[in-house]
Amino acid sequence: MTARVDVGLRGREYPILIGAELLRDASVLSGAVDARDVLIVTSETVGPLYLERVRMSLSGKRVQALALPDGEAHKTLATVARIFDAMVEARFNRDACIAALGGGVVGDMAGFAAACYQRGVDFVQLPTTLLAQVDASIGGKTGVNHVAGKNLIGAFHQPVAVIADTSTLATLPPREFRSGLAEVVKHALVADAAFLDWLEGHLDELLAQEPEAVEYAVQRSCEIKAQIVAADEREHGRRAELNFGHTFGHAIETATGYGDWLHGEAVSVGMVLAAKLSQRQGWLAAADVKRVRDVLRRAGLPVSAPHVGAARALTLMGMDKKVLAGRIRLVLLQALGTAAVTADYDPEALGETLREHFEAGAA
Repeated sequence: MTARVDVGLRGREYPILIGAELLRDASVLSGAVDARDVLIVTSETVGPLYLERVRMSLSGKRVQALALPDGEAHKTLATVARIFDAMVEARFNRDACIAALGGGVVGDMAGFAAACYQRGVDFVQLPTTLLAQVDASIGGKTGVNHVAGKNLIGAFHQPVAVIADTSTLATLPPREFRSGLAEVVKHALVADAAFLDWLEGHLDELLAQEPEAVEYAVQRSCEIKAQIVAADEREHGRRAELNFGHTFGHAIETATGYGDWLHGEAVSVGMVLAAKLSQRQGWLAAADVKRVRDVLRRAGLPVSAPHVGAARALTLMGMDKKVLAGRIRLVLLQALGTAAVTADYDPEALGETLREHFEAGAA
């Protein structure tokens, strides 16, 4: 059974379709892709698994494919240039479409290329990781990393559709699946305390990848993100709440070279730090912080930071896109299920939190 969540942007609405074996359904893909010319951008890992399946579902169109190297370390302008080269070589014009088949890295780069090529072409997201299905493929954030920080170069460019084939998660390595669970937990923490209750009660089923539990977690996460994106597409207000844990997490990813830590793993630790700072602000009780830590630990995610150093972490956080007028804005929790973006926190409390976690390397 296919679930549908609509992202309600005025004049640019698009569907998120969620269900098993959607990549095999030619009617689903042909319904999402109007273009005659399609470039499938995938990765060297995902391509051998699903590229031919997508090709068959796009039969009748002129399809080219490009497989990119895997990993955050390759999310660069140089890699995106390979997408441009493939489009030019195929003589694709503005009526072409890019199909992003893979995880968040592929989606970010393919979307950025679509935003830039001939000043903008359509693209469709075909996410094959849990993290991409619940978060990265939705909302039109595209871009690449810079040595000074994560996602510093990019553009907002909405897809024409997101097709989340949950059967692709069966080939996902367990560590990658757990990484995606961090974003599922994030959605609950910032927007839906009842969803947090559900996650705590169904985490074993999720880790066992029981289809009903997985599809519900994906659908509820998509509903939360779609609602927030529709209200604040360009992240001028509430959408920034979806970055809960990310300012700390991006510092970890940048400091460790975009390779040792998966995105969800870094965000998991970042959420623990943000919850601890929320407690120091007097917003969360110690029991709430323990609850955050416990659900992440049960999900098989790290809750302790690497030894980055407090000063280094603060410097990297200063390059975050939420910094305004030199002041780091953070997403903190006023309660479980309620987040706020604020620069009105005690700097000493932030420093204490950074020293506690980044100096000792143990939360």
